[in-house]
Amino acid sequence: MNVSPVMDLEEALKLVGEFGPYQKRAVAVLVLTQVYMACQSMLIVLVGFTPEYRIEQPHQQQDGVPVSQHVTFTENVDSIVTEWFLIKQQAYKVSLAGSLFFAGLLIGNVVFGPLSDKIGRRPVYLTGLFFEVVFGYVTAFAPSYEVFAASRFLVGLMNGGIGLVCFVLTQEYVGKPYWAMTGTLTSMTFAVGIALFGALGYLIQPWRSLATAANSSGVLFFLLSVTLPESPRWLYSQGQAERAEEVLRFMASRNGNAVKHLMLQRVGVSKAGNHKSRGAGVLQLIIHPVLRLRTMVLMYVWYACSLVYYGLTLGAGETSGSRYVNVAMYGLVELPAYPLCIYFINKHWAGRRKSMASFLCLAGSACLCTTFIPENAGALLSVTSLALVGKLMVSAAFNIAYVYTSELYPTVIRNAGLGVCSMSCRVGGILAPFVPSMRALHTSMPFTVFCLSGLSAACLGLLLPETLNRPAAETLEELGSPGLGRVLESKPLLYEDESCASTHK
Repeated sequence: MNVSPVMDLEEALKLVGEFGPYQKRAVAVLVLTQVYMACQSMLIVLVGFTPEYRIEQPHQQQDGVPVSQHVTFTENVDSIVTEWFLIKQQAYKVSLAGSLFFAGLLIGNVVFGPLSDKIGRRPVYLTGLFFEVVFGYVTAFAPSYEVFAASRFLVGLMNGGIGLVCFVLTQEYVGKPYWAMTGTLTSMTFAVGIALFGALGYLIQPWRSLATAANSSGVLFFLLSVTLPESPRWLYSQGQAERAEEVLRFMASRNGNAVKHLMLQRVGVSKAGNHKSRGAGVLQLIIHPVLRLRTMVLMYVWYACSLVYYGLTLGAGETSGSRYVNVAMYGLVELPAYPLCIYFINKHWAGRRKSMASFLCLAGSACLCTTFIPENAGALLSVTSLALVGKLMVSAAFNIAYVYTSELYPTVIRNAGLGVCSMSCRVGGILAPFVPSMRALHTSMPFTVFCLSGLSAACLGLLLPETLNRPAAETLEELGSPGLGRVLESKPLLYEDESCASTHK
């Protein structure tokens, strides 16, 4: 077969192997790292557990001054609560440590995204993973609560940042037809990681031993990640076509494909390497008309997904039983959503846009139905079962939002876009615990809020263009001329029929 000596990136990936043996190994490392990141995300749930306790009345001394109260924990539990007596007026410190972790996630989303767009995926990912492991050990051996809380913030900072970079790398290593699969595998493995952490917590009871064991897997994943190359898509988008060719040849050799004459087009180099694109960052999300409108819609979609997801999780999680089983179920209940995602988003009659909107609509509808369920209803049709159905639906929408968002942003600004969307996602997560308090106004008010959030996000999501079987934009110039039409329509401007047809199976 005669191969043109000059080709674009998508053609080069087809020659190299869009999802060859080497990419499978590289993606496996990145995907399995989600298990470590899930353990760090859920750590406070088990190490911050508050067992039952009683406070003995103080005895009076001769001078009338009472001695210190004696606290007795009735359960044989080792946690930060029992070690530092985080009860009564000190009980807020457990929630504070959890809030600091999520505050770190928010900042990490904003900082690491643009940074990886500027200096590269690989250095940011490896540096963030290294320091997350370091701060994770600080958490395990913290001599005081203050050190523990500070380390949780720093772990969250790294976790939030590298989570985005890891997700983007799983997609930029492979051909675009496989983006949906790798993105879904990332989310699915995170859910499995939550379940595995529940099992780990059951096997390892002392909180310091649990924190050490959960963090040690990060050392293995860091060592495996050191061999990963830079993203060829990022290199090409920065005008570094020679380095991109080197990475592609390396992948080809590992895939068993002898590619001697692989040369990428230099047409886009001047565009990708010019000052405007190199200066792409969060500011471009505001300045560029197309990106501004897309970002506004996506930020609300991510916010609504997070609000409904965490709100329903809090409502469905108010059950008795083993805390380890509850943590495991928290992850496992999401798993059925991901096969649904893989099936629908690759169908031409559904795609990314319609699937995401439909799942959000179903989540909102499930929340609406809860307002009509009587309190004495059976277990099959109850508020809890409908809430779990809603959680399944919003989990699917959330996963699609990750995949869809990465396809809507050009490579030069992809991490910055994901970072801003993740920031709005964290805002939704922070507000979610306050929604149940609206029961004071009316018992159905919380689910009404979730219903309206899901339905409104579904309607706004329909304004976005479809990306199924469409070439991924590499630079800002490929978004086309400014205007609302470029947000609403899905026809690519710079890719002609030949390149579009090459993505269809």
